[in-house]
This record gives sequence, C-alpha cells and structure tokens, in this order.
Amino acid sequence: MDLETMPREQLGICAEGNLHSIYLMFNAKDHVEPLLRPCLASVAQYIFELTDQHADSAFNGFVAIGANYWDSLYSDSRPELLKPFPAMQNNDLIAPAIEYDLFFHIRCDRYDILHLVANEIDQMLDGLVELVDEERGFRYMDSRDLTGFVDGTENPKGRHRQQVALLAEEDEDFRGGSYVHVQKYVHKLSHWQRLPQQAQEDIIGRTKQDDVEYASEDKPLTSHIKRVNLKDEYGNSKEILRQSMPFGTLHQQGLMFISVCRTPRNFEDMLKSMIVGDAHGHSDHLMNYTQAVTGSSFFAPSLDFLLESA
Repeated sequence: MDLETMPREQLGICAEGNLHSIYLMFNAKDHVEPLLRPCLASVAQYIFELTDQHADSAFNGFVAIGANYWDSLYSDSRPELLKPFPAMQNNDLIAPAIEYDLFFHIRCDRYDILHLVANEIDQMLDGLVELVDEERGFRYMDSRDLTGFVDGTENPKGRHRQQVALLAEEDEDFRGGSYVHVQKYVHKLSHWQRLPQQAQEDIIGRTKQDDVEYASEDKPLTSHIKRVNLKDEYGNSKEILRQSMPFGTLHQQGLMFISVCRTPRNFEDMLKSMIVGDAHGHSDHLMNYTQAVTGSSFFAPSLDFLLESA
C-alpha cells in the first residue's frame, strides 16, 4: 500500500495512546443532513488543526458516522462492508447492539483541553443533534485495564498501524477511512478481585505483573488471548488496532473498547470467538466478569472525504 498517495486520514484513528479521552455519541435530528454535512467537515477540520496546535499534549481525534445513519448523510456512496453492529448472544453471554448516528472520539494528555474541545464540538453541532451518551476515559497505571492487566499489548506498532487500520485499494472511494466498532464494557470488579491471581492469569492468558504471554500449549482454550488471537486460512493474524481506554466512576466502571480496522470482519470474527466460541463451545471466560452494555458500528472516512462531501 502506498501511504504517500492516500487521502488525509483523521489523525486520531492511528494515534498512539493518551492520558485522557472523551467519547461523544449523538443522534441527528430529523432532516438536518444538508446542514450537518458541512458542520461535520468543519468539526473534522477543527480537530485536524488542533492536532498540530496542541502537539505538545498529543491532542488527536476523529469523527465517525453510524452504519444505520450513513445512507441518510451520504446517499451517493457507501463503504462496501459497512453494516450494523453484529449483536450476539450465547446463553448468559450477550453482546448487544445500540446504534448511534455519530461518534466523536477525542484524546489528549491534558484534560482541560479535551473538556474545552468537547464543549466546542457540542456548540458547533447545536440544533442539529442530541447528545445521547458521553464517557470520559483515562490511562490507568501503565496502560492497564481496570482488571489490572496490560491492555493492547498485541496492537500493531509504527507504520503497521496504518496498514491495519486504514482502507486502501480494496475500496477506492474510501481510501484512508476505517471501520470502527465501539463497545462499552462494565466490569464486575468485585467478582474479579475475589479470584486468586493465578485464576485471573489463566482467564487472560498472560501474567499479571510483568505481562508475559503464556506459551501456546499452556493457554486454556477459554482464555481471552486464545479467543481473540485469530488467524486466517493462510496463517496470517486477523489484526485490529485497539484504541480502548478505561472509563468510569465508583458507580460504574469498565472499558471503552474501540476497534479500528480496514475491514469489519476481523472484529466480527473476534467477537464471535469470544461470545459463541469455537466448534467445541469454548467461549471467552473473561466475559463472565464483564458485560458489554453497548455495541455500535461506524465508519470514520478520510478528512478529505468529509471536506469534499460537505
């Protein structure tokens, strides 16, 4: 893939980790699309410019459009594989679908800048949309989930992040865009913390303190890593770029799981492996200690697409 000829992507899609995040989910009001398209282009351009202005605090972000709303907003063309969130259920394991029209993902190492930008975005969209959900994430310890395990260890590094996350020649009209899946996981931390550390490590498939992956033969078939580290028929890893962060208060806390990828199939296959399990019914035992309460499918087009479609 020749990244040099790509349209300008929204820089938050492949950005490295941050200390803070804000996630905004909106639904559009009726018949606002002619006004909303230029407004979204302005917000995306604003986020793009702030990335440079606040480079010292690593500000970044992106705008994504819901699978169910895409055709209302951009009726002329649609990303080839864009479809609603793949809701799944296997006995008590549930991955629900709760769709939104728009998703704004902003991150920064300064919380005050994030708060300011979130207010600016809300004002720029005033009268066109309704805020349905808002969460604020944070880096926990040395990039750990609230379960105490390092999160995102398997993420692609360097330029490989773009190769995993961004569409290229497979869908020419949407080069530089990315399929986005968001799930809000609420952890059952009191149950989790009652487990002995060895039991926790067996559920994850890694050591807790020093983040060493179990040898392949030692990983239980129900371990989280076994269920999400999938390969295709040619032996290639089915990779996604995770942009997840812990969120919450004492009342409710967990993980905002965010997958960005050049194909939605890798995420769908991982979710099915976790919830439904393999041919022998081995599902992800981590799902006994956390519950997805949302599941949303979006597409984050390139910045150039948003500006040209305004």
